[in-house]
Amino acid sequence: MNAPNLRIVAVPCFSGAPWRLERFPVFANEFGATSPALPEAAESVETAAGAVLAEVERHASVVLVGDSFGALVSIAVAARRPSVLVGLVLSGGFAADPNRSMVGKVRAWFARTLPRSVYRTITLRAHAAALASPFDANAEVPWSTRHSRDLFLRHTPWKSYVARLRAILTADFRSRLCDIEVPTLILTPSFDKLVGPVATRELSSGIRHSEECVLHETGHMFRFTHPRRYEEAVVDFVRRRVQRRSSRSS
Repeated sequence: MNAPNLRIVAVPCFSGAPWRLERFPVFANEFGATSPALPEAAESVETAAGAVLAEVERHASVVLVGDSFGALVSIAVAARRPSVLVGLVLSGGFAADPNRSMVGKVRAWFARTLPRSVYRTITLRAHAAALASPFDANAEVPWSTRHSRDLFLRHTPWKSYVARLRAILTADFRSRLCDIEVPTLILTPSFDKLVGPVATRELSSGIRHSEECVLHETGHMFRFTHPRRYEEAVVDFVRRRVQRRSSRSS
């Protein structure tokens, strides 16, 4: 049974593309899900968080679901402790720049310094390769590096790509994780070259009321490749941790 007025607010990933909510029928039909647009060319996570918070505060009771960069933005929102926030889902998420290896740092440096003229070719091809996993081709929704590249070509202007990358490089919310007081699901793919296990452990250890769920045989793009399993994991968490808690307190 759905808690009165409980809504899911779904925060876009680094591409900025709004969620295709028709692929998540329970989100859309039972929880009235919305997916606010991220501001273009905003060079700080806090600026993006302000836009999401405006959507959150339109509702009486909200579970925030953030994917990848959207998870970082969701952490920034949750750390402000809005009174209407009752649950948090972070998928493929991180609280600080996850590119901590030398390869990752070099890739990030090239991505933010290469000129606009090679954005469609070199930059996006390298980014798509970092998002890929061995499980994408045979997924519920088959995926490829071309799909990832096309996603960015359709939704992410070069200026926004560079601005969001700079936002990640300057953000560090690890010390703010203790400010998150709502039940939190850390939803993790089993294979992720972009966001590694260190970032996941930081979330788990830093957020008191958190639990982790690993979706086996999935990669970083699992919201796109495995929408059914993704939705099932989130809905199970909401019903088990958020709605039951709301019922006990009412």
